[in-house]
Amino acid sequence: MILVNGHKLVAILALGATLLALTCWAEAQQPKKVPRIGILSSGSPSSSKEVVEPLEQGLRDLGYIEGQNITIEHRYAEGMAERLPDLAAELAHLKVDVIVVSGSPSTQAAMNATKTIPIVMTNTNDPVGVGLVASLAHPGGNVTGLSNVGSDLGGKQLELLKEASPKISRLAVLSDSAIPGNALWLGEMKVAAEAFRITLQPVDVHRPDDFERAFSAIKKEHASALSALRNGVNNNYRARIVDFAAKSRLPAMYPDREYVEVGGLMSYGPNFAVAAPLLTWTKF
Repeated sequence: MILVNGHKLVAILALGATLLALTCWAEAQQPKKVPRIGILSSGSPSSSKEVVEPLEQGLRDLGYIEGQNITIEHRYAEGMAERLPDLAAELAHLKVDVIVVSGSPSTQAAMNATKTIPIVMTNTNDPVGVGLVASLAHPGGNVTGLSNVGSDLGGKQLELLKEASPKISRLAVLSDSAIPGNALWLGEMKVAAEAFRITLQPVDVHRPDDFERAFSAIKKEHASALSALRNGVNNNYRARIVDFAAKSRLPAMYPDREYVEVGGLMSYGPNFAVAAPLLTWTKF
């Protein structure tokens, strides 16, 4: 298993782990059989592009062209985590040679769907802490890949937001309590919030229909700032969240630069699209 610090986590590293998994496959298969990669994400194609596009570009750079000598099966839950088990089962039924997953819900769904197909995770937060692997040294099972080890960044996000808006006293946090990684992140933020004398207001959003209720709760409790954690539904509705923060005049901190690109105030977190050649030597 390869695990790197959140600041160095880049989606292109998944390329190396993916190709390593396919290397073992290729050695045992007929040379004319086209390998098939499954991609499973809780988000949408647009919200997952920071992981998928560098992976596909890395494959092209090594001479693997989709539709020619490699096939890629895409499955997106569009922010509805309950769809992940069925989508993972589809990929397992197709007998893909490796499944690339983004986030802990997708990883868990893939693990439940197959015990034999290699699974490569790209940005799972603390896989040991959320119970996906036994340990970093001996993960066991059919899972490998990367962790953003990002929950420790929650305190830094709060620190930067406080610097930008010193009068913050109550921070509303859009999260999904069903996702273990979000719970870990909230825990780190609570520690920092106590130091800054800020009250956290966790607001659960599991589905798109939950946003109106969430926004009403934020207004009712008079939050003075907003934060959104990384998960499928938030990522899919970045523009909606940013629009609410702007109309409510709430200074806001986001996990990814894509929020800033659609008008958000600031973001702090790993850049998943930056290339790093740490494992690109691996070929199959």
